Amino acid sequence: MTLRNSVVIVLLGCGFSIAARPALAQAVETVAVTRATGERLVVLPGELVAFEAVNLTARVSGYIDTIPVDRGAEVKRGQLIAELVAPELAAQVAEAQARVQAATAKRVEAETQLATARTVHERLKAAAATPGAVSGLELQSAEEAVKGVTALVDSNAKAVDAANASLDAVRVLQGYLRVVAPFAGRVTERFLHPGALVGPSTGPLIRLEQTSRLRLVVPVPERHYAAITRGRKLEFTVPALVGRKFTGTVARVSGSLDAKTRTMAVELDIQNPDGVLAPGMFPDVSWPVEASSAALLVPSTAVVSTTDRTFVIRVSGGKASWVTVKKGAAHGDLVEVTGALAAGDRVVKRASDEIRDGSAIK
Repeated sequence: MTLRNSVVIVLLGCGFSIAARPALAQAVETVAVTRATGERLVVLPGELVAFEAVNLTARVSGYIDTIPVDRGAEVKRGQLIAELVAPELAAQVAEAQARVQAATAKRVEAETQLATARTVHERLKAAAATPGAVSGLELQSAEEAVKGVTALVDSNAKAVDAANASLDAVRVLQGYLRVVAPFAGRVTERFLHPGALVGPSTGPLIRLEQTSRLRLVVPVPERHYAAITRGRKLEFTVPALVGRKFTGTVARVSGSLDAKTRTMAVELDIQNPDGVLAPGMFPDVSWPVEASSAALLVPSTAVVSTTDRTFVIRVSGGKASWVTVKKGAAHGDLVEVTGALAAGDRVVKRASDEIRDGSAIK
C-alpha cells in the first residue's frame, strides 16, 4: 500500500466526509417580450409576366416569303412580321372580279330594258288619251312589262352587291398574307423560316411580348387578403439584381381564391422602359399586413425548435422555464410568437435546449 492510499484510508476512518459543491447559476442574456402592433411587411413570392403576349399565327394557308424579324427584335405596332405567298388567292381574286363584271353587265342590260319599257309605256299612255287609238290591254301589258323589268334590275343590283362582297372577302384574305404586329413589343421566339408552309393549324410563326410594361402576379394567402388595396405602391426585389429595389402598383384582383393553394391572384403594374426586368423572373414582394393583436415579438434566436416542441426560455425568479410557443411572421431580427407569454416577460436571447427547464439562471 502506498503512502497516498494510507492517507485516504486514515481520513475516511476518522469520520471526515466530502460535501457536494452546489450548482452554479448559469449566466445568460435576456430580453423583454414586446407586443406586435401596427402594420408589418411579409415577403411573398411573385412572378413577372409580359403585360401582353401572343403567338402570331398565319390566318391563311401559304408559304413564308420573308420574316424580317428575329428573336430579340423590338417591333412597333403594325410593323411587318412575315409575308406569305399564296397563288390560289390571286386566282380567287381574279374569279371574284370576273363575277362582279358579269353581274354589273347584267344590271346594265336590265337597266336598258327598263328604260325601253318605260318609254313604250309612256307613249302608249299618251296615245290612250285619243279614244280608240290604244286598247286597254296594250296599256296594261306595257305597265306589267315595266314592273317586270324593274324587278330584274333590282335583282341584278343585288347580284352585283353580292359579287362585290365576295371580292372584298377574298381581298381581306389576301391581306392576311401580311402578318403584322398587333402591339409594340419584343420578339422572344421565332419558330419558322422562309419556305415553310403555314396556315391556321400549323402553329405560330413568332411569339411577341410587351416588355416595356409588365404584370407582377402575386398569390396572396387568404389570411392576408384584407390588406389588398388597389392603387397602393409596393416594393419588390429580384435575385438577378441584388441591391436594387423596384416599385409596382396594385392594379387588378382576381376576386376568387384558388381552391388548392387558398391564395388569391393579385396583379401589380410594373413600368419597365429600360427593359432591365424580364418576364419569367420571380420577385420577392414586400406585402403589408396588419399585426395580430395576440402576437408577441421575440428575437429569432430566442426560439428553440426540437423534434418534440418549439419553445422559448422564460426567466423568472432566477429559474428557467420552457414555454411552448407557435412561430409566426418575421419582422427583421424578430419573430412573432403566440403562447403562454405576456409582454414584458424576460426570455433568454440566445436560447438552446442545453439550458434545462427549471435550471438556475443568473
